[in-house]
Amino acid sequence: MKSPLRGLRGRLLVAFVLVAALATLTTGALTFREARTGVLQQSQDNVIKRLRDHVNSFAAEISYPPTQPDLEWVAAQVSRAEPTQNWRVLATYRDLRATSTPQDGFTELSPAMRSAVGSRRAAVFQRVTTKGRSSLVVGMPVTFGSPGDRPASGVAVFLTVPQTGEQGYVDALVTAIGRAVLPALGLAVLLALLAARGVLRPVRELRRATRSIAEGHLDTRLAVNGSDELADLSHTFNETAAALEESVAELRRMEARARRFVADVSHELRTPLAAMSAVTDVLDEDADRLDGDTATAVRLISSETVKLTRLVDDLMEISRFDAGAAGLQLDDLDLAECLRHTLAARAWLDTVDSAGLPAPGELRGRADPRRLDVVVANLVGNALRHGARPVQLRLYARESPGADRVAVIEVLDSGSGIPADVLPHVFDRFYKSDTARTRSEGSGLGLSIAAENVRLHGGTVRAANRDANREGNREKGGGAVFTVEIPLPHDADPNQEQQQEQEQQKKKEMEKEGEKA
Repeated sequence: MKSPLRGLRGRLLVAFVLVAALATLTTGALTFREARTGVLQQSQDNVIKRLRDHVNSFAAEISYPPTQPDLEWVAAQVSRAEPTQNWRVLATYRDLRATSTPQDGFTELSPAMRSAVGSRRAAVFQRVTTKGRSSLVVGMPVTFGSPGDRPASGVAVFLTVPQTGEQGYVDALVTAIGRAVLPALGLAVLLALLAARGVLRPVRELRRATRSIAEGHLDTRLAVNGSDELADLSHTFNETAAALEESVAELRRMEARARRFVADVSHELRTPLAAMSAVTDVLDEDADRLDGDTATAVRLISSETVKLTRLVDDLMEISRFDAGAAGLQLDDLDLAECLRHTLAARAWLDTVDSAGLPAPGELRGRADPRRLDVVVANLVGNALRHGARPVQLRLYARESPGADRVAVIEVLDSGSGIPADVLPHVFDRFYKSDTARTRSEGSGLGLSIAAENVRLHGGTVRAANRDANREGNREKGGGAVFTVEIPLPHDADPNQEQQQEQEQQKKKEMEKEGEKA
């Protein structure tokens, strides 16, 4: 079973979803980073500004060098200035240190940050996480004098502010982005389905049009919409279909002209050949009274006239099949007697083994006696000319479950069989297995005419080589076997006859259209 993801629709859908998911996740990540940076930066700038204001305000009121009480006072005042922010303040001067909260170890302050505050004149900050809680640590040196020189006083104020509110904002932002991703992906899938449908619609139309062309509807065309690549493909398909339709029409016209030419030539040859046959028959009867060379020439002319007459008759017969003019004259027949009559009419009763034919009256069926005679005569004559004796003729009925009973006619010879590369072509017209095109007694149309007559009966014919081991004649070789199967409906099938008439009528109409074109 074909996997849905291996189709064009599945691959387009997966590609759209992957692109949409990647775009959504990337957008969400960038949005989160920018928003988080903005929130923290704003909070950080606000804390530093307020800390600077408070330090400038309270540091001016202490003496220098400051004492331990001075540092405690500064730390307490800065902390009280922001009672709602839970500021923890540390004030230091050399070895002195004081915190706003008694016994506060101020563990968030790292030595590196303390060193950085002692060496700089600007505020230093650092974000730290302790026990899962994020805090902002800010260090600010206290300076004197004008803003230009601003010498350091040695006093430093450190502040630790919990960022619970900011972390809440960030968590809410993550939740909001997560909730937005799922609807965005759903919308992306929906858009992917719509886009895939729009892309695949021309492809489906092209597939239907291609199948229609393959079924013989050469006038199939595609509607060209837009100017994209698919529109170019549809336009190219229409041009190709038009060229193919024109080529096929031209081939049909040429074929019709060729058939008409063969039929006309055969018809025109038939009349003079009839006269020639009558003359050669008379000459052939008097050949014994002629001298040797003249008698040989007369017999040669008579023989070649017979072959030419047979060829013309076969050409006219095959022309009737091509023109759809061949019809069936069905009759209720004793099939075995009909086959014996064929052998007797050609003096083959002593040549062909007919022991495989059923007793008179045992197998009856509806068939055209003349065409059945042609089928059997062509197959037996072919076996006698190209196979080896003994030639066997068999007839039996075979029951097929769910199908009509069929009459099976088999013609078997004891020759070397048919080469494997020749078997597919034995019913082709004028096919010769010998590439040297040596002349044979037959016209090259006998098996083709037999096949056409069998098809006209709704049957099948096939050629094969006999299984020598199964037939028990290993020493003589397998030989060839031609098998004809003709359906034997219990009653006349008016639908089949009507269908055959319709097919013949359709062929005639196509022939007329080709001639008109």
